[in-house]
Amino acid sequence: MDFALTTDQERFRRDLRTWLETTSLEVFGRVGLDPAGTSLLDVDDRQWERLLEYHRRLHRAGYVALHWPKEWGGAGAGPVEQAIYQDEVLRLGLPIYGANQLAIDRIGPTLILMGSDEQRRRYLSPMLSGDEIWCQGYSEPNAGSDLASLTTRAVLEGDHFVVNGQKVWTSIANRAHYQVLLVRTDPAAPKHKGISYLLVDMRTPGIPMRPLRQITGDAGFSEVFYDNVRVPRENLVGELNGGWQVSIATLMYERVSGGSRHPVAQMIDELIALSTRAEFSGIPAAQHPYVRQKLAQFKIEAECLRLSRYRTITRQLRGAIPGPESSFGKLFATELNLRAAMFADELLGLDGNLAPDSPFVREDGRWLRRTLGARGYTVAAGTSEIQRNIIAERVLGLPKG
Repeated sequence: MDFALTTDQERFRRDLRTWLETTSLEVFGRVGLDPAGTSLLDVDDRQWERLLEYHRRLHRAGYVALHWPKEWGGAGAGPVEQAIYQDEVLRLGLPIYGANQLAIDRIGPTLILMGSDEQRRRYLSPMLSGDEIWCQGYSEPNAGSDLASLTTRAVLEGDHFVVNGQKVWTSIANRAHYQVLLVRTDPAAPKHKGISYLLVDMRTPGIPMRPLRQITGDAGFSEVFYDNVRVPRENLVGELNGGWQVSIATLMYERVSGGSRHPVAQMIDELIALSTRAEFSGIPAAQHPYVRQKLAQFKIEAECLRLSRYRTITRQLRGAIPGPESSFGKLFATELNLRAAMFADELLGLDGNLAPDSPFVREDGRWLRRTLGARGYTVAAGTSEIQRNIIAERVLGLPKG
């Protein structure tokens, strides 16, 4: 790949950088955000309103979905422009897709690829504008990584499905207007064959939810229950009992996002800056050979991750569904993020274990928050073990273990 930018591409980067810095300052009160503070899972109502405002501005400026086709409201941008956008957004620690992450990076592309024209016309525009926020109903208490073992049931009665069951670890369910929901519609079929993919209005009667509080104190995940929930038949995406293939498309887009949306490179830059303020084994950390070696390795791996995004973006621009190579980006990014966060804990020592409200806390306690939250990224969107199996079997051609 030729990494030299054309005059137009340089202008795009310059204009985008100016817009992002100006908008970030106007909406959030600062240029750039803390990489640990941009997750949609851990914002209060006031922060959520700011994210919605940022999303609306992103949409009006034409940046919210560079990777979508122009026909459906996107920019139809080329791979270089998409890579520039990701680089600039991640440099500032901003959310790549505003407040509607799940809709823009995976649900919308799935509908573009496999939905009906009526579904595209109805749902895509409000996704882009942020008027309708989406969540994803996949995992269940006994069907996480083994998603095909799900038991939430949908029975077709006339022109409606009647849904009963439970989902768990549903991101931003408490803020979502709609949900993509995997349900079992043929319990007698092999487990991959009897699943359907529905679009569900979260305001439908019979959908109570309960927040799940994590070790970080945040409660952005929810348990969601379905008690005789009626879903119109026209909200079925793809074929009846053919939802597994639709869900795989969504998962592939999600894993691409998992490798591109986390601002791990910015966090590593902050870790390097931290080494100039901390001591390690009695000397300035930045001068210690062990610390320097670790930081150099992190920086190299962050650059490898950036370059790997270009390959995935190019595949999408060629019209292909993201394949198993997307597992590499997700695995690499989340494991690198975990190792960097754990090293920050090692670098700070006991000081790194102080809560943000402790009187002697260092760095506002943000490194503790990152360390506590980092393990979760290796579980979301398919555990690291699942990603390694996908790479081994579908990329390297190794036999199943």
